[in-house]
Amino acid sequence: MSFAAALQDRFIRWALRVRPPEASPVVLSQRRVYVLPTRAGIGFAASLLVMLLGAMNYTLSLGYALTFLLAGLGVTAILHTFRNLAHLSITTGRAEPVFAGDNARFTLLLHNARSDERRQIQLRTADGMPLTLDVAAHASTAARLGVATSERGWLALPRVTLDTTWPLGLIRAWAYAVPDMRCLVYPRPASGAVPPPPTFGGQSGDASRNPMGSEDFLALRGHQLADPPRHVAWKTAARLGADAPLMTKQYADPAAQTVWLDWDALPIAMPIEERLSWLTRWVLDAHATGLSWGLRLPQTRLAPAGGDAHLHACLRRLALHGKE
Repeated sequence: MSFAAALQDRFIRWALRVRPPEASPVVLSQRRVYVLPTRAGIGFAASLLVMLLGAMNYTLSLGYALTFLLAGLGVTAILHTFRNLAHLSITTGRAEPVFAGDNARFTLLLHNARSDERRQIQLRTADGMPLTLDVAAHASTAARLGVATSERGWLALPRVTLDTTWPLGLIRAWAYAVPDMRCLVYPRPASGAVPPPPTFGGQSGDASRNPMGSEDFLALRGHQLADPPRHVAWKTAARLGADAPLMTKQYADPAAQTVWLDWDALPIAMPIEERLSWLTRWVLDAHATGLSWGLRLPQTRLAPAGGDAHLHACLRRLALHGKE
């Protein structure tokens, strides 16, 4: 870290006034709001100085009046810009789970207890896109901040910077906030030709209980020597090429089936994150097919079930595997 970056980080920690993360609600008190002139403000001040020197040189009474009038306008702008941000209250909303690689969406609620509107409030994180909004008098406004994700597990909301240059753009007022909020990031589902789990056909994982002659096509699984040739997915084999393993068509029983998604069914040499990615794909496919499925992980087992609640419970276990 460079000296300038280290100095800025130290200032931000001091400017927060509290140790992050902050419990809700976060109130931007007067001591947490800072003001500095913008580039336009510096140019405005320089222009006033030139006008003052000209009025003094030529003893122009109207020059003095105009200079002091504009200077008073600038001072008033400082007060209004500061008040536009001071005493704003922030509470946390919801953060829906996402898959690794997608943007997490954190919802923050901005509350304005004053009788005048807060205008052009900008929120942003270090790497996110800025969001500008207004907060009506005695009202609340929701702000959704996008944060990029790269790995599974819990993702804490990074530091949020709030600033405004309203009304004239001459002064920038800003404050920092770190609300206590986090989002669950699921493993990224495997893409491409991922074979289905080998444990179709019953809670014991016995594939022989699965009827091969049913009319309803279910999925593809790895080919076994005992499988009839007519059930081999020849079109899939032709599309994937000669080097791809043969796949067998799996047919569904009219009655609901159970699938076990087993950690140990994957190759021993497969890395952990790739295993979790495959299991995530299997969970999503089983849910889309309407099956009842169970999940086996090292030291963890979820009984077979179905539905959205079971889906999110399995994805949560996969996201937090080895991180709890």
